[in-house]
This record gives sequence, structure tokens and C-alpha cells, in this order.
Amino acid sequence: MFSDLNEKQKEAVFTGDGPMLIVAGAGSGKTKTLTSRLAYLITKMNVLPSNILAITFTNKAAEEMKSRVFKIIKDNNIEIDSEPFVGTFHSFGASLLRKEAGFFGRSAGYSIYDSDDSLRVIKKIVKENNLDTKKYPPAKIQKQISRIKSELSLKQEIQKNEEDREMWFFFDSYEKALEKNNAFDFDDLLEKVVRLFQQHSEILEKYQKKYSRILIDEYQDVNTTQYWLVKLLASKHQNINAVGDDAQSIYAFRFSDFRNFLNFERDWPNAKVVFLEQNYRSSKKIIEASSELILRNINQKQKNLWTSNDDGAPVHVYEQDNEFTEADFVVSKCVEYIKKGESVGILYRTNAQSRALEQIFLEYGMDYNLFGALSFYERKEIKDIVSALRYSYNPKDEVSLERLKKNLYKGPYLILKEGLSLQSQKFPKDIIEYFLKTADYLNEVKKEPNFLDRLENIKELIYFSSQFNNLGEFLEKISLASPLDYKQTKREQKKHLSGANLMTIHLAKGLEFDIVFVVGVNEGILPHERSFSKEENLEEERRLMYVAMTRARKELYLSFWQVPSRFLYEISADKVEFFGERSLDDEERYIEYD
Repeated sequence: MFSDLNEKQKEAVFTGDGPMLIVAGAGSGKTKTLTSRLAYLITKMNVLPSNILAITFTNKAAEEMKSRVFKIIKDNNIEIDSEPFVGTFHSFGASLLRKEAGFFGRSAGYSIYDSDDSLRVIKKIVKENNLDTKKYPPAKIQKQISRIKSELSLKQEIQKNEEDREMWFFFDSYEKALEKNNAFDFDDLLEKVVRLFQQHSEILEKYQKKYSRILIDEYQDVNTTQYWLVKLLASKHQNINAVGDDAQSIYAFRFSDFRNFLNFERDWPNAKVVFLEQNYRSSKKIIEASSELILRNINQKQKNLWTSNDDGAPVHVYEQDNEFTEADFVVSKCVEYIKKGESVGILYRTNAQSRALEQIFLEYGMDYNLFGALSFYERKEIKDIVSALRYSYNPKDEVSLERLKKNLYKGPYLILKEGLSLQSQKFPKDIIEYFLKTADYLNEVKKEPNFLDRLENIKELIYFSSQFNNLGEFLEKISLASPLDYKQTKREQKKHLSGANLMTIHLAKGLEFDIVFVVGVNEGILPHERSFSKEENLEEERRLMYVAMTRARKELYLSFWQVPSRFLYEISADKVEFFGERSLDDEERYIEYD
């Protein structure tokens, strides 16, 4: 059953009870190990599946883990009468709050507000109080509220000055608005659960009893709220298995704190620590170069990543004149690799860097797949329909109602306002069709630019909704979707079937490609200029570079223009193949920059 595991993976999988940290280097088979561990608990340790809580960071990873576990169980003819909870932190929080929403003055039929919904609420608060949006920018207030929730801050702890007191005015007003709308925002799905556990011991004990085994993927990315959620749940039985790699912690901007990973043994003194250091993904040259780079970081659990794969080509470092010559070089190379059937990833530090690449792809007449653009559920026609579904499910949801009022003619809006609440018990597909007919929405869409794509999106939403019999389940599924979970429409799949993949390095985490191009490896871009003032920020940028490099299986290209990144000097010359008019250490490059 577990014969395809290496010795270290087996050590992690076959460990008995108690806390365990699995330090899994890039490409070392952590998903396989975590999945096998989950299957081992069920098949060999006789743990009831319903007593297992397995947390991942994307729905896509959760679905993959589920399918692997159930395949192992099926292949070994093992019958189970329940399922483990396998999902994201937010899906777990949403599930729990459906049962416990009453503690926060809300019902089980609450709405989940995304970032756009939350911003609308804050804008309304600023407007109702006749405040200047320049002095009180709603986006800044939104970020501060998110930080308060992500870091579990208390009012008495941070009311130190007038600005803090103003912030708490907005926080309190925002919380009252959410309660009035019978809604939780995305941060609430974690913060409210932790508050519930902290303030109601009987609720904590109930869930501690239910979940006697906890497995956490990507533990280096947990923020303060996620950390406490796990710590509180596992504090009684201490059967916590955390998997991750501090060298791939790149989400500080989302308030993640990799020190939670580094301090695991402090939190759980009896913890077993297993290192997975064999890389199955990349060539030796790529592993050696990326390992040499990340060793420069001081704050880390050092590991000796190695591979039995071929040496492969050296890392290709190319100097370009500007972003457009860089893009032309990358696209011309993509043509060659895609003709050979190789998968290609083009990675960059910021979304703005895709502009030159997209322009050159269009000039070549070549397809490409752009990740991180407007996601499926952010598109106007989809948000309009989802607003109707949310109002049908939760008539207190004023944000959804206001969207309908703004985007529909007065007549259809008034009919919908009365009629949608009567539709809530119907299938999601039927409610969508009711909305489209009553609002004459498809005829309105046909007046919009790119109406064929918009109609295709609506068809895709109808098709997806047909898989659900319950409106609440459907709304929760789409509310918790992430950009990488989004399935393209058939029109888009056809368009991008043979295209290259363009995305930020942050979005590329967890993915791998035969060929990887990292563009804009310039000082000031990677590392970003905002990181120069603090060493800890520079270390995060170095981890970002490490993640980018370790996405490559066969060949890795690093290209720059203007001033080359300091990270290029942190890789020994014998591990790279440099193409440029001047050597990397030419001092003239730095005169203007300094």
C-alpha cells in the first residue's frame, strides 16, 4: 500500500500519535506524504475518518488530496462509513459557523462577503458619516480591519492614539453592518471561530473531541488567527501533523508568519521532526543553484536538498536591453519549447510586468494563459447573478440588493426584490433561470462589449449550478473559490489549449513546469525596492526567488535589464550560463543606481 514511499516519507507516514513536523523541501513529495499519512491513519491506525481534520490552502489541493486518499482506500477494498474533513481553513470556518452563527447574532443562512463587498460596506460607512475619503481612504481602512482580524488584535491593546480610536470607530461600525446584513467577511471565517473557542470552552471541547487528528499543509503560511485555531483545537490530544517548508514562505503581505513554522518544537516540546530532502522535480543544476541562493537567509531551518535526477543544463542568465527585448526573447523561446510539447511557465514579481509579454505574444499571434487577471467570479455578469442568488438566500443582504438596484432597470428590480425570497428553496439552476427571465438579463448582456464571452460565462455558471441541489452549499462553494480553482469555460480552454502560462511568482507556488522563465530579475523589482530597508523583507524576497527557481523541472531562464538583481550574484558562476555584453559584476551598472 505504501511501497512507493522513500525511507524518510515512510518515517513520516508511519509515526504513531503525538505532534510531528514534516520539513518538506521543494519537490520532495509532501502532498504524497501527507495523503499517505491520512490514509495510514484510517487504514492502519483505525482512526474514524470523521475524527480527522486535514487543512490545505487551496480547494484544488484539497480535492487532489481527497481523490488520492479515496483511491488508496478503494484499491485496498476498505469500507468506511464517514469522510474526513479535507478543505481549506476558510471552508472549515464556514462549515463550523453554519452551526454556531447564533453566537454572533447571525443565522446559518449568512452571506460571505468578498473583498469587493466589504469595501462597499466601508464606503457606505464613510459616506453616511460625511467623512472625506482622502483623509479616510476606504481601501486603507479595509486593510487595517483585515489586519486586526488576522492578528487577533484587541481594542484595549492598540487604542494608543487618536488614529487608533478612529480605526476602532470604523471597525465597530463595520462589524455592526455585517451583523445587520447577516454576513461574515472572509477574515471572519477564521477570526470568529478563534474568538468562539477562546470565549466558550464548551464549544472548544466539542470540536476537540470531534477532531482527534489534525493535519496541516503549508504550515509556513499560517497567520496568527490560523495558528491559534489549530493550536486551540490540538491542545487537548496533541495529535497535530504539520507539513511545510519555511524556504517557501512568501505571503507576509497576507499576514502569514513563517516563525510559527520555525517555533513548532517550542509549541509542541515532544514533537518529532522529519526532513524530506530528496527532490523529485528538478535537475541537479537547478537544485544546486536554488539551494545556494536560499542558504543566504539567516532565519530558516537548514536542509540539504538533493536529487538523483540528471545534471541538466546550467541556469541560463540573459541580459536584455529593456522589457520588450526581454519579452521578445521569451516568446521566441516559448515557440520552440511548446512545439516540442514542453510545459512553460513565465513568472514575474508584479502583475504589471505581464504588459510587455502580452503585447509580444499578440504580435506573434501566439496563445497564452494569463493567471491573476479578472477571475471568473469577479466578472460583472457573474457578480450580478450571484447577488441575486445571495439575496434570495439571505434577504438581509443589503450589499447584494444594492448591486441589483444599481445594475437593473427599476421595473425588473422591484419584481426581483419581491420574488427572489420566494425562490430560495428551489435548485440554484432554477433560481438563476428565474433571474435571467425576470430581469430580461440576457438581452441586456447582448448590448455589452464581448457579449459572446459574457454569455459563455453565464452558461458555465448555469452548468456548474446544476450540480447542486442546495443554494447554501452552492453559494459557499463559489464564495470560497480561489483564482487557481477557477475552471475555464470551453471557449477559453480552446483558446488557451496550447498557450504558455503567465503568472506572478506568488500564484506559481505549488505548480511546476518543464521550462521556467523568470523575467525582470532586476534590482528594485526582484528584490522589490520596498524590501531594501529591512533584512527580514529581503529574506522574504529571496524566498520568493527560490520559489520561482524551484518551479522548473528541466530548464530555468533568469533574465534582467538595467541593474541585475543581487540574487544573481548569490549563485556561483559554475552553476550558470551567462549571456550578455558585460559581465555581471561590471561596476558601471551601479553608478546611476547608487
